[in-house]
Amino acid sequence: MCNLNFSNSDISISDMNLEDLEILKDDLITSFDDFWNYDILKSELLSGNSKYIIAKLNDNIVGFAGLKLILDEAEIMNIVVKKSFRYHGIGSLLMQKLFSICNDLNISVINLEVNECNVYAINLYKKFGFKVVGFRKNYYNNGNGAILMKRGRSFNP
Repeated sequence: MCNLNFSNSDISISDMNLEDLEILKDDLITSFDDFWNYDILKSELLSGNSKYIIAKLNDNIVGFAGLKLILDEAEIMNIVVKKSFRYHGIGSLLMQKLFSICNDLNISVINLEVNECNVYAINLYKKFGFKVVGFRKNYYNNGNGAILMKRGRSFNP
């Protein structure tokens, strides 16, 4: 964990665009996580059924999150914070913005899958009222299972 000196008010959240993705391109694997690559994120950004946001600190992208929208439901595709900025509340800020988007779009349910070993993410989701609804064995390439979680309306943190 990094000893950084900033407050949540220093973080701005906005819609993600292709220019943001180009900025992230070289850092996706090293500074974030290696589960989604540039091409997958680009196709998500170009999809009419997806909504992505970024978190910035002093014009530097420190996190991003995305939703897949299906009728009146949403699936959280990812909430990713730059490794050197984790554990400082940025994931919570991204989650709050995703809730706001879901409220604006009259989404009735948010679903997600999370690696069974990702304790920090599981705790974040539980903090925001998500409940475990299922499990998928060997879901990830490393053999880990996926915990399925769900949260219904209303999406006030």
